[in-house]
Amino acid sequence: MQAGQRIRIGILEDQQLFRESLVALFANAGLEVTVQSPDVEGFLAQLQDSALDVAVVDLRLERPDTKEMDDGLRLVTLLRERYPQVRVLVLSGQRELPQMERCFQAGAAGFVSKLNVSCAELVSAIEQVARGEWVVPSELVSPVQAAQEASERASPLDRLTLREREVLSLVASGADNLQISARLGITERTVKAHVSNLYRKLGVQNRVEMAMVGYQSGLSGAMDSHP
Repeated sequence: MQAGQRIRIGILEDQQLFRESLVALFANAGLEVTVQSPDVEGFLAQLQDSALDVAVVDLRLERPDTKEMDDGLRLVTLLRERYPQVRVLVLSGQRELPQMERCFQAGAAGFVSKLNVSCAELVSAIEQVARGEWVVPSELVSPVQAAQEASERASPLDRLTLREREVLSLVASGADNLQISARLGITERTVKAHVSNLYRKLGVQNRVEMAMVGYQSGLSGAMDSHP
């Protein structure tokens, strides 16, 4: 996001009172809430017409008309796949280590607990995530560091998502962003976000180098065979 631009927030929270409190808190802090929903489907529907920088996601979601529960972790995964430019901050009452690890593995950029976070700390965490930083609970520092070291040892291609590999294969085939958008059925803005992630993950300086990496890795022909 550009300097001076208001951070645009999306809120996934099933408890109406708490959700409305978050909206008021963020508004008072100068943040702009563009999406708010008690369920995953409603959140995604609103997101189609709204720009978003940070999604604040609760994990345990009750459905008012049924005994079934929904899992906010599903939204974390979907945002990573469909809207990679959106950074996710999980705000949950759950603090089990395996659950927190799953959040980061699914694509979350931060995790804070409802049980002990202050209003000022929550706003600060959102600002950190929006700047591209990470908000990691102290209990997870060692596991996260270990994951980062393993990631650094792995091939750059191993760190790409399936969608990023698809975009890279089309770049290697000579497609521009508009052509990639039409081929994959995603917006051109989303394509640009994927390409930006590819620059960072592959460590390339320009699109030609990116195409060469894809071609030398054998990805350029992977998509060509698809209808």
